Amino acid sequence: MIREIIEKECDFKAVRSGGAGGQHVNKVSSKVVLFWNAKLSQGITNEERELLFERLKNRFNKEGILIIEADTTRSQIKNREIVIQKLFDLLSKGLATQKERKATKTPKRIVQKRKETKEKISLKKALRKRIF
Repeated sequence: MIREIIEKECDFKAVRSGGAGGQHVNKVSSKVVLFWNAKLSQGITNEERELLFERLKNRFNKEGILIIEADTTRSQIKNREIVIQKLFDLLSKGLATQKERKATKTPKRIVQKRKETKEKISLKKALRKRIF
């Protein structure tokens, strides 16, 4: 994954942010929407592309475009930085390899405790039986 190439491939759109804020919200386009086409991207390899489409399939639209929004601040520049950071956090999360779980042996005390509880339960049930 090459960060500089991916940043250049991103398209940004500034739109009006919703919510409280009065006149400022109505006249300033501070919300930033990022569009990144993963299918045409030169910043990732084919293997990385397949991994991203597999792991983040619910985040891409039908054309293979990833859309991320940020409207947390009142500044368009800060929202742009936030949306870029969100993109790279999402990409690194999608490309991260998961550690394989090491199989461990069950401790003796756990096995012993399970056997004791089984024995208690079976004894309790045995006492419920009628003796003729």
